[in-house]
Amino acid sequence: MENLEKIKDQTRNAIDEFIIEADLEENDILVLGGSTSEINGGSIGKDSSLEIGNAVIETVLEILDEKNIKLAVQCCEHINRAIVIEKEVALKNNFEIVSVVPALNAGGAMSVAAFSQMKNPVVIEHVIAKAGIDIGDTEIGMHVKFVQVPLRLAEKYIGKARVTALKSRSKLIGGARAIYE
Repeated sequence: MENLEKIKDQTRNAIDEFIIEADLEENDILVLGGSTSEINGGSIGKDSSLEIGNAVIETVLEILDEKNIKLAVQCCEHINRAIVIEKEVALKNNFEIVSVVPALNAGGAMSVAAFSQMKNPVVIEHVIAKAGIDIGDTEIGMHVKFVQVPLRLAEKYIGKARVTALKSRSKLIGGARAIYE
């Protein structure tokens, strides 16, 4: 198994840089997708690790809670890439809560870890986050609002999993005569 302290350090570095690059502010929603199998050097969905999931989620929540940024964790495709989120955030944003509890083989280790570490977690089908970070190519784009802009972070890997990130920007409308700033 990959070294948990190294995973926590890589996660911290990636999230700290991501918050700055994505221009996240208080009450923004960040969607996180992650494969603990990929972090551990395996194939996605084949070697889930709750220990790694807990380490990543603990680190992310520690950073986001301090900045009052809201975390939304994407589940795996076995429950249609649903989202684990705090109930307060779901209610405030009028997200429809669904009845499912993530499991290791139907949701994945990251969502199980999020569900166990959040204060009052619920699951929703879809979120429109300001930005997202993806650890291990889990494909979070469906949960980041349009227009999406890829970010290139200095921390390119967490464990053995590739890190990719997206931020969003307002649509530029109006054509050649429009003024944007």
